[in-house]
Amino acid sequence: MEKQKINTGILSFGMSGRVFHAPFIHTNDHFEFTAVVERTKKAAKDIYADVKSYDRVDDLLADDNIELVIVNTPNYTHFDYAKAALESGKHVLVEKPAVDNLDQLQALAELSDKTGKQIFFYQNRRYDSHYMQMKAIVESGQLGKIIEAHFRFDRYNTTLGPKEFKENSQYISSGVAYDLGPHLLDQAFALFGKPHKIIKTTAINRPKSQVPDYFNFHLIYPDNLQVFLTGSLLVPDPLPAFVVHGSEGSFVKPMADVQERQLIGGMLPTAPEYGIEPEGSEAKLTTVGSNGEKNTTTLPAQKGDYNLLFEAVYNSLRNGAAYPITLDHIKWQITSLQAPDASIIEL
Repeated sequence: MEKQKINTGILSFGMSGRVFHAPFIHTNDHFEFTAVVERTKKAAKDIYADVKSYDRVDDLLADDNIELVIVNTPNYTHFDYAKAALESGKHVLVEKPAVDNLDQLQALAELSDKTGKQIFFYQNRRYDSHYMQMKAIVESGQLGKIIEAHFRFDRYNTTLGPKEFKENSQYISSGVAYDLGPHLLDQAFALFGKPHKIIKTTAINRPKSQVPDYFNFHLIYPDNLQVFLTGSLLVPDPLPAFVVHGSEGSFVKPMADVQERQLIGGMLPTAPEYGIEPEGSEAKLTTVGSNGEKNTTTLPAQKGDYNLLFEAVYNSLRNGAAYPITLDHIKWQITSLQAPDASIIEL
């Protein structure tokens, strides 16, 4: 028996809604793109003829046909809108960073239990091609005992961005640590689990910036694994996205996932070339044999696919499967993000 599609509403049709959500909800047979909130420009119907466009969030939440609400509004609104959606009897998929602090996260978890409606956390970078390849190599055991790992997310932009909530220090969830940090923290937690301690460092380097444009989280694990997560907005020549060293090998991979660029360019996730990295972005794997001889090979990339996250939401709602991005993962993430600079965090 075919299971009912999940009627879905998106709370904003800016870049996030237009690029990271609508194309998947539209092309995935398990979902129906039912409605969107557009406060000014009505652009969604130019692409999705049958979608309802509401002027206000409250109007969308009052639509009884909608089962799942995607909260992709400015960071500081996530808690209020996720709370309102749960209270309206909707399941919720909330963008990163999920909330400003642990009190808000706990309140949403309790409300989810009370209403019987699920809250899902959107961490699409688990499904980047370069991350999935690195994760597969680490889990294969080819590197032996993992000793050290470096994850990076670098950009170069000396000017302040146009979104005030990302650049104004009055907002808790502003700055690059809250913008790019959730990606790297989630990737590390998904692969290595809960660290013993985290040392957090941030810095401001751009002229006239109020908020950090550099961050580093040093994750210390009980088995002497050292993991370093770094993001910066002032890197003209980005370092590899992943460098992992183990007792029997090393893995090096540039940031090569193409999904964001393809989606911005209008490519649908159903296109044959979607998610496939270009030549020249291969990973380098170096292993050490029993005789001590080193062997270096290049590895073709794994296909990236953000649709896997939406499939996970569907399988949880319709089949009762466990959603891979857990409440604990987000607790560890928010604990790390809200900690004072230059602090040592114990999870």
